[in-house]
Amino acid sequence: MNNARRDGLLLAASAAIGMAIMNSPWSGAFQQWLELSVQVGVGGYVLNKPLELWINDFLMAIFFLLVGVEIKHEWLHGALSTPQARVLPFGAALGGMALPALIFVGINWSQPVNLAGWAIPAATDIAFAIGLMAIAAPGTRAVLLAFLTAVAVLDDLGAIIVIALFYTDQLSKAMLGFAAAAVAVLFILSSLRVRRVAPYVVVGLVLWLCVLKSGVHATLAGVVLGLFLPASRDGGGPAEQVAHAIKPWISWLILPLFGVVNAGVSLAGFTPSALLQPVTLGIAAGLLLGKPAGILLGTWVASRFGGGLPDGLRLRDYVPVACFCGIGFTMALFIATLAFAPGTPAADASKLGVLLGTCCAFLVGAACARLAPAPRAQASR
Repeated sequence: MNNARRDGLLLAASAAIGMAIMNSPWSGAFQQWLELSVQVGVGGYVLNKPLELWINDFLMAIFFLLVGVEIKHEWLHGALSTPQARVLPFGAALGGMALPALIFVGINWSQPVNLAGWAIPAATDIAFAIGLMAIAAPGTRAVLLAFLTAVAVLDDLGAIIVIALFYTDQLSKAMLGFAAAAVAVLFILSSLRVRRVAPYVVVGLVLWLCVLKSGVHATLAGVVLGLFLPASRDGGGPAEQVAHAIKPWISWLILPLFGVVNAGVSLAGFTPSALLQPVTLGIAAGLLLGKPAGILLGTWVASRFGGGLPDGLRLRDYVPVACFCGIGFTMALFIATLAFAPGTPAADASKLGVLLGTCCAFLVGAACARLAPAPRAQASR
């Protein structure tokens, strides 16, 4: 079993475990465990936060560090390394974020308090999408897998921008100033091509603390650090070293732990009408319908301006990939934790919507992949 399939199965298992715990006699004890206070500090400088925050803000910052490294790699050396290669994924990602958000807003327009969740269905989970696609559609062509990777990377970048602009608390100008100073130090280290990882890690930790205290979501510090780590084609740069070191921890611990903590929702008193709640329906419809429709529309528009589709491919060949992009899970759940206060009806409804939309997107994507005709052979020149 390759790494993509393994990661997909681990994330699916973590969601199932989270649901099982929240619907078991141990749900109360689990919530108390998440509220356990954890202190880290030296002398009088102590950071005291509940365990759930350490998971969602600190451990997920490490995940976002990997996201930053992967965005940089794809932009410099991978599927987004040339302007021509960026046209289709950029159009697809833009459409794939805009249309789900519009669907959510349309369904929730009469309830303004729900509109904070508009960005939840706009997010694609790159690891989960690729992992489940590897399980359900192992014969997918390499060019379509590259397209999926590029769209998901740009989608992650868009989600990061959305978090930075729309999901922040009251800002502290002083801490933002300290954060800017830390970013300046990272810029200097990167400009000097410092290859030792330790200085970047130390400055990155300072940046994380400053961003946490500033009111901007702390996970963005991980993205910034990832973007400033020097990368190299031969895979021996600090960016590649850090990615190699943290990938196993992210795959085996951080993302599964995040899934267990955030995917569970109590089904006590559940009725089918809960699936028709505006938040649930808006997120599920956004992921299942808005994502593929937006990606296909964006791909078509971009192909009109970018010289058409790759040889041998038609727009309908992109349908399974577009459906798999409706797998939101980690990123969608993460934005849901920012949009709605934990334990509120809207928070539970958002989790249910993410799980429902993700499961349906997987099933529809798998069906489309099996029913899709074989791509035409590349035209001779």
